[in-house]
Amino acid sequence: MNSQLKRGTLELCVLSIVSGSDCYGYELVNRISECMQVTEGTIYPLMKRLKDSGTIDSYIVESQEGPPRKYYKITDSGKEELKRLTDEWFEFTESVNRLLKGDNGKDGCTE
Repeated sequence: MNSQLKRGTLELCVLSIVSGSDCYGYELVNRISECMQVTEGTIYPLMKRLKDSGTIDSYIVESQEGPPRKYYKITDSGKEELKRLTDEWFEFTESVNRLLKGDNGKDGCTE
């Protein structure tokens, strides 16, 4: 997948995952990696930006199997941002699909 396209959608992917259940960073990398190639070096800076913006929060959980894990959870403003990004994503993909199918009307593309 094109790296610029991937970068633009990772925030949506992360917010979607943590809206379903709290996750720690390595778990997020693994879940996203099931669909597209990402590295921890991509996810952790994004998590910091999301935390700084108030869309996610974090907390530490002690682990029996190693060091404590930092879990991330979505905030109320994160839920609002997820809704906005999801709506934007579907509008965008529907427009691109119409264009690719040649179904964009007589007057060309419309917004």
